[in-house]
Amino acid sequence: MNIKSPQTLISEASEQIKTISADEALKLNNENKCNLIDLREESELINSGSIENSTHIPRGLLEFSLNSNSPLIQNNVIDINKEIVLFCAAGGRSALAAKTLKDMGFKNVSHIDGGFGAMRNDGFKVKK
Repeated sequence: MNIKSPQTLISEASEQIKTISADEALKLNNENKCNLIDLREESELINSGSIENSTHIPRGLLEFSLNSNSPLIQNNVIDINKEIVLFCAAGGRSALAAKTLKDMGFKNVSHIDGGFGAMRNDGFKVKK
């Protein structure tokens, strides 16, 4: 049996998705050109804080939360005409999630290399 490791899955996903730096994400955010989506678990937000102006969707709920019938899209909480920028703690979950959204048919999807840690270091406002 040949079971792929998470690292292999992330590596394969990274070949098919757009990866941006925290600086690039900050620019998109400041220009109101993206939806910042935090994929971390609730406990991670409680422990580390959250990024201002981000929408929290735990990774396990992503496919259910971002589809054409979901309240987040129906009520324009997520503007699908803007880039969807995903982040997690370090970048692994967001890489896999970006590939999933691409597989679902989303076109403007990227994820942040280095995740929350890079964002915190590059000027994003963190709220507790």
